[in-house]
Amino acid sequence: MQYQNKILLLSFAASIVLSLIVVPILRKLKVGQIEREEGPQSHLKKQGTPTMGGIIMIIVLIVVGAFIYMDFSIDQQEVAKAILPLIGVSVGFGLIGFADDFKKLFFKNTKGLSPKAKMLGLLIVAVAYTIVLTKVFNIGTDIYIPFVKEYITLPIWLYIPLAVLVMLATTNAINLTDGIDGLSTSVTTIIITCLTVISILLGIKEVTAVGTILIGACLGFLLFNLHPAKVMMGDTGSLMLGGAIAGIALYLKMPLLLLIIAIIPIIETLSVMIQVAHYKRTGNRIFKMAPIHHHFELSGWKENKIVSVFSLITLVFCIIALFAI
Repeated sequence: MQYQNKILLLSFAASIVLSLIVVPILRKLKVGQIEREEGPQSHLKKQGTPTMGGIIMIIVLIVVGAFIYMDFSIDQQEVAKAILPLIGVSVGFGLIGFADDFKKLFFKNTKGLSPKAKMLGLLIVAVAYTIVLTKVFNIGTDIYIPFVKEYITLPIWLYIPLAVLVMLATTNAINLTDGIDGLSTSVTTIIITCLTVISILLGIKEVTAVGTILIGACLGFLLFNLHPAKVMMGDTGSLMLGGAIAGIALYLKMPLLLLIIAIIPIIETLSVMIQVAHYKRTGNRIFKMAPIHHHFELSGWKENKIVSVFSLITLVFCIIALFAI
């Protein structure tokens, strides 16, 4: 546990220091948030807030991850090797988000990458990670069933598309959750903490190490991301965190656990799907605005209240999930 505390403090400190350096640079480069006119009117004042802050967490993950890799390489080479795909999948998704943000901000294109290009990039990273897990690291195709507390073995032809679907769905859900100051960072930090606790209980050191780095990086970033945010994570951060959550869950063989611990991102995604389907069918809206955090915002909830309530709900469901394993 002492080793994990050192990783946590190192990542936390590195995230704060990098934020103090990177945020002014982003501001100087005028890499500012572009608010949609159809979004909440209160968000228009956020126009110009530095974004692409997810690069801070990516850099922390790479740098601290490199130190951890070298440390484990001395006497625990298998653990060191297993750290690489976990970092790789997170950074891989983050780079897709970076490309999307870059096109939006530097070419002043609010749409960013085309949906096809973005999905293709995410699909390539997801398939590559799944193949690495099953063919290189041979972790098997076992899936843990929460509450039943049993593993089932899936045929490879079913496991690979399921794993890819989990990764694409998770990254999209976390991306949708990133709509108000500090929400996505707070919720994902709790989710990653839950997965890291599980890895500690199971003695899976590589997941514990990467999870702890991510927790420290998120907490440091959160100091600058809470309302009123001094920096936004952008797709760079949301896709990186979504990839990290899905990648860790698959490595632990517990993707079904995401149905519990990622309850808020799931609700956010469902709110969009329900809103779109109902509007196409009837021409009316169920929510004042989707994703659902905007509905509460337009209902009079302050941003900090939404973040607090959604984070508390996530914490409760994470505790439930710990009893389910």
